[in-house]
Amino acid sequence: MKRAGTPDAVATRRTDPMVGSGPSSPSATPAGAFQATSRQGMLFRLLIAAALGVAHTQAFAPHDWWWLQILSVAGLVALVADAPRPRAAAATAYAFGMGWFLSGIWWLYISMHVYGEMPAWMAALAVVLFAGYLSLWPALAAALWHWLTRRGRDGILAALAFGAAWALSEWLRGVVFTGFPWLGSGYPHTDGPLSGFAPLFGVYGISFLAASASALLVAGVRAALRRSEPGATGTAAGSAGLIVATLGGGLALAPLAYTVPVGQPINVRLLQGNVAQDIKFEPVGIQRSLELYRDLITAAPADLVVTPETAFPVILQDLPLDIAKDVRSYMEKTGTTVVFGAAGADSPVDFTNSVFAIGPEQNELYRYNKHHLVPFGEFIPFGFHWFVNMMKMPLGDFRRGTLDQPAVPVRGIHVAPNICYEDLFGEEIATTLRQQATPANMLANVTNLAWFGDTIALDQHLQISRMRALEMRRPMLRATNTGMTAVVGPDGKVQARLPTFEVGTLTASVQGMQGLTPYIRWGNVPALAGSVLVLLLALRARRRAA
Repeated sequence: MKRAGTPDAVATRRTDPMVGSGPSSPSATPAGAFQATSRQGMLFRLLIAAALGVAHTQAFAPHDWWWLQILSVAGLVALVADAPRPRAAAATAYAFGMGWFLSGIWWLYISMHVYGEMPAWMAALAVVLFAGYLSLWPALAAALWHWLTRRGRDGILAALAFGAAWALSEWLRGVVFTGFPWLGSGYPHTDGPLSGFAPLFGVYGISFLAASASALLVAGVRAALRRSEPGATGTAAGSAGLIVATLGGGLALAPLAYTVPVGQPINVRLLQGNVAQDIKFEPVGIQRSLELYRDLITAAPADLVVTPETAFPVILQDLPLDIAKDVRSYMEKTGTTVVFGAAGADSPVDFTNSVFAIGPEQNELYRYNKHHLVPFGEFIPFGFHWFVNMMKMPLGDFRRGTLDQPAVPVRGIHVAPNICYEDLFGEEIATTLRQQATPANMLANVTNLAWFGDTIALDQHLQISRMRALEMRRPMLRATNTGMTAVVGPDGKVQARLPTFEVGTLTASVQGMQGLTPYIRWGNVPALAGSVLVLLLALRARRRAA
């Protein structure tokens, strides 16, 4: 009888059907079976990630479930942490991004197909491809984090590194190719505890804190499940402590004002004409808009009247003389400053998307030219004229304004306008306030969201404006064509709002504010510098562990 260690015994074990032929035996399982199992596992991982991305969208307006943002990203962190390679981590986050962006910006289809008259298949494909591009940024963050933390992803530094990688990827999404920071992951916290950090670090700083909290939650839960291992209890306690300190710190900071009232409150009238987008630039729609907004402007006196973007859907020089005379006469009789939207022209081929203003404190016509233009809607990227030609879009190639444009004086305070998409870029608004000789005391966003129909785009844009008010600690006036026309206070709360898709005027008394928040002074620098520092510390830890 041979001992178990002899060659004959080894040979017997390798051929024994009771030992080597079962499905769980690596020596007997074909390589293809392992690949099939791996593919099924990866597909399941991607489907879960995509579902988490859809859940992430629900954290934004109109739901405002800030806690769901932390939980959904925590689910992504757990999936990415278990990925075998950075490539798999990137694929997982890419699926998360596709769920996030397809469920969050599908309304672009409305603008391209319903109002732009692009073929349905092309509009749908364009939305999918655009979501695919946007998903590259969370994929980049996940791959970088996976590579940096290959020696351990459950520690506190690793959790902070995830927040840093996430925040930097969000910032890059907001600047590369002119940027598209819509659905930035800091916005759900407009109504949450982290909103107190907005005047300090802005929306990207909140993105860092929220993503870090998500990763800390995962690290803490995993450490608690391994509490018998050395250091696990400390990691669990440290993670929980940091999450509580972050949320508590935001709550403690929220009451700080940073700005103080200046002058007397002004009487404001914000106009909403509800002109249907499909007729707005047709002859009948142009005539309706001209007469409607003339009548709304001159209906009652106020300190300030604000119309939506392109309320007069013509080039200013083509504004009918009777309309112009009626508005000017109203201004002279009532002492009202009138801010109205129209296109500007400096030559037969040089147009601007502009806001104009006339008022008793101005010797000449005020003009603000939109600085941050919408790709494909207001300027045509190189090589994409064929794409824009597939849509019915008026004046699709505008000239940019500058960041150093002055504010509109109204009864001793100053109002800084921005047009539609521009209020996504807090750094640019902060730069304008820094550069103004007298920083504006309130902001005014004029917009036309009729391009997107009755969709969540309207709620999302109001949430974006609320974050800008929090960052600058100034009221934000919103005059829109179809909604959301609103007055947002310097605390980010909606003080008054009109119903959507109705003709109406929102009248309110609004107090101007003066003073510079830390975010106005420093912009995104603290959030970006802090994120880079954390990643450098994670890189050093990786090299030491190698």
